[in-house]
Amino acid sequence: MIWTRKDLLGLEELNREEIELILGTADSFKEVSSREIKKVPALRGKTVVNLFYEPSTRTRVSFEIAAKRLSADVINIAAETASVRKGETLLDTGRNIQALKADVVVLRHGFSGAAVMLARKLDISVVNAGDGWHEHPTQALLDIFTLKEKLGRIEGLRVCIVGDIAHSRVARSNIWGLTRLGAQVTVCAPKILIPPGIEQMGVDVGCDIEEALSKADAVNVLRMQFERDAKDAFPRGIDYFRKFGITRERLKKTGRDIIVMHPGPLNRGIEIASDVADGGSSVILEQVTNGIAVRMAVLFLVSQAHDKRISAD
Repeated sequence: MIWTRKDLLGLEELNREEIELILGTADSFKEVSSREIKKVPALRGKTVVNLFYEPSTRTRVSFEIAAKRLSADVINIAAETASVRKGETLLDTGRNIQALKADVVVLRHGFSGAAVMLARKLDISVVNAGDGWHEHPTQALLDIFTLKEKLGRIEGLRVCIVGDIAHSRVARSNIWGLTRLGAQVTVCAPKILIPPGIEQMGVDVGCDIEEALSKADAVNVLRMQFERDAKDAFPRGIDYFRKFGITRERLKKTGRDIIVMHPGPLNRGIEIASDVADGGSSVILEQVTNGIAVRMAVLFLVSQAHDKRISAD
């Protein structure tokens, strides 16, 4: 299959073959990070702009490393130091970046749909690095890549996503990606953190963490986003940990070897116990490592598609 999209905006719009192409391309790029000289010339002469309107460590640095390992030039722009502080709109910022002859914009934004809007208005490639509560496609892709690497397949796997489902773009992208590849997904959280109608995405819903874990091959633990709790309605940290926290005792009770994942940043002692996060079942740091290969694949594929479109025109 040939990749034809100039942008990566979400996994909802991708079919199985497109997702598998990204994963396969990432697999071929992963070897680069083990070399003494960690570079290939795939994007030499290209410029990638990381435009982040929200705080980020893992995602921004991962995209920067990925672009540099492809030999691209990288510019990092954070909202607090950009002209947005002077009132400039996202669209005007994007148009100026395009006028400066950049090739790819990696956008993190607090509003759902921001990446889609920008991609429709720009000729250069746009990669969604997380938009509001909508999607975070590269995080889901690296999660899926890690699962496939550890367990050998996605088809037929039973994956439990536990935590703040209501506000999680990571959960939504994971659901679209996993179900498209044939996994069975269960979401588990307090009722207030389960969005109405999520069953329509093809998932099972539960509020009993021990029951959900008893059937799982892997659990993806989401951060509790207390900063979004304007009405003080969320369960408090210690209460949440007591009822939903991923602990060694809960995992042992299942009698299963369950892979433990987390997109970060971790709230230790709230959603996950330290001895689980640092334990033998955890692949959290492997997720971070795999994020470089996945983002290399995405940057490479959208750049190639953009170049082919320009040539055709």
